[in-house]
Amino acid sequence: MQHIIEYLVQSNSTTTLLMIAITICVGTIIGKAKIMSLRIGVIAVLFSGMILGIVCGRLGIGLNADMTGILKDLGLILFIYIIGLQVGPSFFAGLKKGGLRLNLQAFVIVVLGLVITLLISEFDGVQPDMMAGIYSGAISSTPGLSAAQETVRNLGAGDAEAVAAGYALAYPIGVIIPIVCCILIRRICNVRIEDENFNEIIGKASDAKSSTEAASSVGKSVIVLFGGILFGLLVGSIAIHITIKGTTVPMKLGYTGGPLVTAILIGHFGTKWGWIDSTITNSEGYSLLKEVGLVIFMALVGLTSGSKILEINILSGAKWIIYGLIIALLPTLIVGLFVRMRHKTNYFTLMGLIGGATTDTPALAYANNVATKRAEGLPAEAYATVYPLTVFLRILTAQFFVLIML
Repeated sequence: MQHIIEYLVQSNSTTTLLMIAITICVGTIIGKAKIMSLRIGVIAVLFSGMILGIVCGRLGIGLNADMTGILKDLGLILFIYIIGLQVGPSFFAGLKKGGLRLNLQAFVIVVLGLVITLLISEFDGVQPDMMAGIYSGAISSTPGLSAAQETVRNLGAGDAEAVAAGYALAYPIGVIIPIVCCILIRRICNVRIEDENFNEIIGKASDAKSSTEAASSVGKSVIVLFGGILFGLLVGSIAIHITIKGTTVPMKLGYTGGPLVTAILIGHFGTKWGWIDSTITNSEGYSLLKEVGLVIFMALVGLTSGSKILEINILSGAKWIIYGLIIALLPTLIVGLFVRMRHKTNYFTLMGLIGGATTDTPALAYANNVATKRAEGLPAEAYATVYPLTVFLRILTAQFFVLIML
């Protein structure tokens, strides 16, 4: 056993792959098991990763940081891009049907989170750099983290590493709380899945093709996938420079928002103009890649966040964890309950809204897991509708907070 631990401590690529494989296998098995007549689903991969990450930290087993970063980004990009392709054909019809209201609701969630963060920082005197990190972590916004760090460096005030520390502290909360909010809203509002109104679901094209035609489209599928991701990354890197209080900061969609927007456009115009059809956007291969990307991403989120939990000073970190909990919970729960009770929004659409407004991919995975066959695709449509605006707002608010408080 000692020899095994010594080998794993080397922190090489084999060790990292081994930990990812263990996390995914264990999480998938647990996710399929029924607990009180419910299946946790793919979210179990996240929790398994966090537990294994804590164990690795205790044993001194490190992960290859470069490798985990690349694989996590790749997994997230694959998942987000294919989601965009699949909702693209009906995206603009959905936007006309209720997308403006959804984006307004997401906007309110973002603004409430910023206001709460400002109030906490003002009244308790938490250092702005640390608080900026807690804010970005509580909303699980990696682009927000990068933006806050860059603003701190540009201003020459505060510590960019303190921003990262606050983010690592609050990130697990930011991942889990949107799922908790979905569960609480379902309980408080007594949602019965079988009684939900499914009129919001936009009909999917039943463009069946023969197996021969589907096989001939493999080459096109590869081009659509990797060519689209490449173009999406280029779109995401385009920055609009905004000057606030004498400091110029770049605003961009980033490596997730860019591919998502590109995929939506390809899915919409590609099917409209005959470049691609449902044998590509809804193919089994793409669906498998989407799930593979998701489990890799969630396994690594769990592993990396779990290993960092041990680095946190319990006494000083407890208060910051509570602040992260407040920032993550209150805006989402307040707006979610209002939307459900006042507007009677379909529960599946509401879960997609919550996932998109908090840029929380695991929340979308949870929503997809809960959704029945009749509601398949509805959470993803809502998620994709609000996600691009939310990404932009999360970047802007993280930078705005630093500029105001420093």
